[in-house]
Amino acid sequence: MSATDIHANGRPRCPWLDLSKPDYVAYHDDEWGVPVRDDRTQFEFLTLESAQAGLSWYTVLKKRDNYRRAFAGFDVQKVAAFGEADIARLLADAGIIRNKLKVRAAITNAQQFIKLQDAFGSFSDYIWGFVDGKTIANAPKTFDDYAATSPESDALSKDLKQRGFKFVGSTIVYAHMQAAGLVNDHSADCFRRTQV
Repeated sequence: MSATDIHANGRPRCPWLDLSKPDYVAYHDDEWGVPVRDDRTQFEFLTLESAQAGLSWYTVLKKRDNYRRAFAGFDVQKVAAFGEADIARLLADAGIIRNKLKVRAAITNAQQFIKLQDAFGSFSDYIWGFVDGKTIANAPKTFDDYAATSPESDALSKDLKQRGFKFVGSTIVYAHMQAAGLVNDHSADCFRRTQV
């Protein structure tokens, strides 16, 4: 596969992108890799990446609006306070991935997220510290050039686990770093590479 494909508008994009899915293209063009310094968005991405474990990102992306509704707009304080009735509600919600471990992990992660906010001033300050506050720019050319982990995602994953977070293996963390712009993995000739 070539480094990028050409969409109808003639702009080259990353090779992993399925151009037949307009919502996926919009996510790539508008969100993926844009540096995120907002804690609500960080919590949203972290929750969605954790829900993705074992699934495709597109599966989760299609359910994102349902997740926003089910998880109180990703208000971390509200999610941290979810109890057994909320867990039962979530497990009955066909609009999200109804995995008990992932649902409980989202609540646990919200509680730990707040602790990091208290300790570091914000979750964003905490997470950006793992890349010295600057986006790591890679230059993948083909699909095979994309990494699944990095030394930074290994370190962040280890630290998050030690702090009690769940579903935060290095691969999930690396995907979060890509989504939240800590890593720029737009392909070398993708039109978004220089824009983010």
